[in-house]
Order: sequence, then C-alpha cells, then structure tokens
Amino acid sequence: MAKIGEDIIRSSGLAPFFKLENAEEVGIDAPEIRRGDALRTWVRSLSGFQKEALVRSARTNDTWRLVSDEGPYLNGHDAAPCPLAFLSTGMVASFMNEILALAKIQEIEIRNLKLIQDNYYTMKGSMPKRTMVGGAENIDLQVEIDCDLEDAQLNEFLINATYASPLNGLMRGQLESLFKLGRNGVELPTAKATELDISLFADPGNHFARANAVERELDLVEPVGLTPKKDVVLGTNTGGSSLAAEQDRRLNIGAVAVLREDGIKEIQQMQYSPYGTSFRFLSSEDGRAPDANTLISAGIGFCFMTQFGRFVSMLKLDLPDYRIVQDTHFSLGGASGGTGKAGEADPVETHVYLETSEPDETAQEMLDISEQTCFLHAFCRTDLKTKLKVVRV
Repeated sequence: MAKIGEDIIRSSGLAPFFKLENAEEVGIDAPEIRRGDALRTWVRSLSGFQKEALVRSARTNDTWRLVSDEGPYLNGHDAAPCPLAFLSTGMVASFMNEILALAKIQEIEIRNLKLIQDNYYTMKGSMPKRTMVGGAENIDLQVEIDCDLEDAQLNEFLINATYASPLNGLMRGQLESLFKLGRNGVELPTAKATELDISLFADPGNHFARANAVERELDLVEPVGLTPKKDVVLGTNTGGSSLAAEQDRRLNIGAVAVLREDGIKEIQQMQYSPYGTSFRFLSSEDGRAPDANTLISAGIGFCFMTQFGRFVSMLKLDLPDYRIVQDTHFSLGGASGGTGKAGEADPVETHVYLETSEPDETAQEMLDISEQTCFLHAFCRTDLKTKLKVVRV
C-alpha cells in the first residue's frame, strides 16, 4: 500500500532528537511545579503520521526536540520511533534510575544490571461504528542482576524501586485525562471528553520551526534494524493492519536497557506487534540525553496525536493541520528524589488545536474518538501492575 504523506523527518536534514539552545525564543515555557517535575509538551503533525514534539521540563529547564513516525502497519515511512516506543523507553529508564538510586541509598553493590520490559496494549471494536477502544495491560519486567542480596530481600528491593518511579503515579489508580478544544482558532466545549477548567492556551502555531539545536556529541536515537520476531497472541505484522475498520488485536512494545560506562542508559526498543523496526535510544538525567520524564511525556502526546490521524484517515475527514499542548506533572522519584515514597502524578492536561472545514460537532468527535482509542490515555485511566521476574547473572 502507498505510504501516507511525505517523509519530512528524513528530508528536513535535522537530527531527529536534539536539545534546544533557544527555548525562550521559540516561546515554550514549563508549567509551575506542583509535585516535583512539570513538563510542557508541544506536538504538531508534520505529514501523514510523522510528528514533532518539543518538551520542556521545569525541573531540569532543558527543552528537547523529538520526532515520531509509524511503520508499515500504518503505511508510515518508519523514519523515527513509534509513539509507544517513547513510553516504554521512558518507563524502563525511570525504573533503572530508581533501582540505581535505591541501591546507593542502601549501600548495595550492583555488579551487573539489565532490564527487559514488555508493554502490552489492545485495540478492539469498529471505527465506522465509533466503538473502537484502546486499552492497556499489565507490564512485564525482567531484571537481570548480580548483587549480594538474598532472594526475598532482592525481590522486595526491586518492588520498592519500581513503586518509587514517578511513572507509578500514572499506573496506579485511574486518572481521567483532561482536555481543552479549539477549532480554527475558536475555543469549543468538549463533548464526551472531560473538560479542563481553565482557558484554552495560546496555539503554538509554527513556533516549532524556530528551534535551534545545541551542538551534539551523541547520536541520541538511531534505527537498529527489524525487531527479532516472537509470537504475540492477536498480534499483527501486515501492512496497513492498524487501519482496519474492525479490530481485535494486541500490541507488544519491548525495551531492553543497560547502563553504559559513561553513565548513560542505552535502550533498545522492540517493535514486536505491530511488527516493525527497532530503534536504539539514549537517556540520561544530567542533560546529555533526554530524561525519562521527557520520553514519557512525548510518548503520551505522540500516541494521542496518532489517533487523530488514524480517525480522519479511516473516515476520510478534513484535518490538514493539528497540534496539542500537553502538561504532565510528576513527583520526584522515591529513591532518586529522596522522598522515600511511591511515585505520584496528576491527570494529563491537553489543549487541542484543530484546523478543519468540518463542523464543530465533528471536531468534538475527533477529540472524543482520539481519546477513546489512545493507548496511553488508556494507560493513565487503567490501574496497572508491573509483573516482576528476577534472573541472577
């Protein structure tokens, strides 16, 4: 099948990921800190399913530019990682942050550490009938480790570390995301989506194009090649499979993380279902690479934006341009931030800007269906657990 849209990511000549040197000139600021870290994420559609995000953290004051694409399953160009890859890599990076920090606090020597994570999602129902719903399932985490703790102590240590992750706040409990909606520059009430009780933020428009990169020394993301295949119940690997009008499928995105000698986490994202290209990410909390909260926040925004593109493509609706401004609020890590508590988060807050000739009611439906089918907003509203497996190496 023909690919959707132009391959702007490759033709732009820009590095796919970079830190901004001129965030103030671009005009992106960060929200006020409520819990420990607050991030503002701008996302715009480039072409087809290609998207660009700018993410600014109030805690670090860093702003990162990131891009996302889809593979053959959505007739994309496969020029950058898919949205779900960002959540998986950010999650496993956050888990590693807390394991290492808790080990330091408790004076535990870890001689070897590798995390192998699997995230699972579902898509069921009919798009023409508006019954299609995205879902999220429990996470599998295998920890390969060499340390001197006894089995029971080690298991308790690792459980405490995963609970300490700020992402725990989005996993534990049921957080309903909040939204504001604008159509062609005019604010609209939401229909089914829960409305955020503030005014619509200013539309970032084309301010993305002003972003300039800090000179970089590292390749922060790069394709590795096709993911090794494995069987996934109700998994898909055919071209255009994610555009089917009727669906009952299961998605499986993996992440394998190790710590390099320079202290940067190297994470390989695994695209098991829908099947596709594996990308290698770098992540760091010291500004050398995108931090865990930045990757998580970008993933939520990218996934939500994909659902707009999917809905209008399948229903042949007019939506030539669309953007969001998303705020995420996380506590500090229980170990890395020294709080000694489980991680916490507020509901995700998203302002949506649609440019469309469709009527107000269709714009409202675009928001409702996109929220309903978004895997990562489902992740936030579902009480999830991490199923832990420990392997001594």
